[in-house]
Amino acid sequence: MQEITAAAVQMNSNDDLRANLRQAGRWVSEAAARGARLVLLPENFAFMGRTDTDKLAIMEDEGVGPIQDFLAETAYRHNLWLVGGSVPLSCEDPGKVRAACLIYSPSGQRYYRYDKIHLFDVDLPDSHESYRESDTIASGQPLGLVNTPFGKVGITICYDIRFPEYLRRLSEQGMEILLVPAAFTATTGAAHWEILLRARAIENQCYVVAADQTGHHPGDRHTYGHSMIIDPWGKVLDRLGEEPGICCARLDPDHLERVRRAFPVLHHRRF
Repeated sequence: MQEITAAAVQMNSNDDLRANLRQAGRWVSEAAARGARLVLLPENFAFMGRTDTDKLAIMEDEGVGPIQDFLAETAYRHNLWLVGGSVPLSCEDPGKVRAACLIYSPSGQRYYRYDKIHLFDVDLPDSHESYRESDTIASGQPLGLVNTPFGKVGITICYDIRFPEYLRRLSEQGMEILLVPAAFTATTGAAHWEILLRARAIENQCYVVAADQTGHHPGDRHTYGHSMIIDPWGKVLDRLGEEPGICCARLDPDHLERVRRAFPVLHHRRF
């Protein structure tokens, strides 16, 4: 791992694609001005529709479309690694999309793609809220782990963070930084967001960069916010509240190595 300054962008996205991309562009520009060279956008950063099927109208084919063009051009303009939290890409089922997390290098070239594996099909306890992502999203298959010049990066998208067995497989393959783009509901976020993120950082002894949606969205959806960056000891290095913005922190490879060497929990596993 090499030292890098990371930023998590918190957005209040809606059903206006162009407005969302302008909002994302402003925050990426500010992150770059603050020295960030790795910038994470939240899940659904480009579009949050009134209904789950609205995203089918703006889904893009592989390598083509305004959302992917925006990511490529913005990464190149600011000379940084830009991660599009999730982009609706077409798949073999015309009634569904893949929720793809796309990483672009400073050259503006797409470097990696991860398709969300775990889909949010739940009825929230003591609530009228109900979600069925599998109605409009096709699950991905391969692990989200990529070698970069600054370290081994693991990728989750929102609901993925609740599955420690998936995170452990990433850890076993050398994960040093975990990216978590999300659109956590206000209800589940208040109960579990920080607890889950800090637990994943602690048990995998890795940095966690988590970018969440925030506030009210079309269709009466309400997300939690509170994006944050966490170190391998579980310390929150920077965080946001409920307003859109960015949080930044330096990811220090020496600190990661000290934590792993002094507290070698990853070598003590028996199962």
